[in-house]
Amino acid sequence: MKLLFATLLLVFAARVNAIEWLDDPELGKLFSEAGVRGAFVLYDVDAERLVGHDRLRAETRFIPASTFKIANSLIGLSVGAVSSVDEPLPYGGQAQMIKDWERDMGLREAIKLSNVPIYQALARRIGHERMREGVANLGYGNADIGDKVDQFWLDGPLQISAVEQTAFLARLAQDQLPLSGDVQAKVREILMLEQQGARNLYGKTGWLNAPNPGIGWWVGWVMHGNRLYSFALNIDITQAADAPKRVELGKACLKALGIL
Repeated sequence: MKLLFATLLLVFAARVNAIEWLDDPELGKLFSEAGVRGAFVLYDVDAERLVGHDRLRAETRFIPASTFKIANSLIGLSVGAVSSVDEPLPYGGQAQMIKDWERDMGLREAIKLSNVPIYQALARRIGHERMREGVANLGYGNADIGDKVDQFWLDGPLQISAVEQTAFLARLAQDQLPLSGDVQAKVREILMLEQQGARNLYGKTGWLNAPNPGIGWWVGWVMHGNRLYSFALNIDITQAADAPKRVELGKACLKALGIL
């Protein structure tokens, strides 16, 4: 059954890669104005269309960094590594680069703070074999977790493209992952960022090699009534001042497309 689900997810991701792509020059202007190199892709699920900037980069795989906390949460809840999104996990007692990470906390708070040691503790509880099966079952990127269960989304070998991120998130938003509906609902709940009338915005940032130069991510989806739009942005972070541009530029792209 797991093999069947994994096969279906890979077929779904391949179909998303194959559907119509529209390059929007307005998005290119936004990237130029922001002074960063990167890609943005929006998956309009009902229209079965991708709209974005820099298709080649959007189809290129990068290490997911903290955007993998979405999948990590799903797998951890599904195997019972934590009983709920509020069960505290230990941070380990070590000094951290962000002072607010230096305390035990549940996934609800940890995902908002992008708390690395908490999610590493979750990964160790899941264990290598269950994590490997879980990542494969989700059809997540290249599904390669290597041999370090608490590092593979930070240093590799796991990689995923922006287009693949939108396919994965569209399935989560529609309760279509091969996991219980309760688990998917809990993760959707902790990813909620904003409500604007009939629009609900969900998302997660990531920063490969933080706080140093690397790849920055912002991924998520917008529900507008019954319409679903998943999205993914990645940029080259060359200096710390680029980090806020992940969300700023992502929102600007969503507004330019009339989604926000």
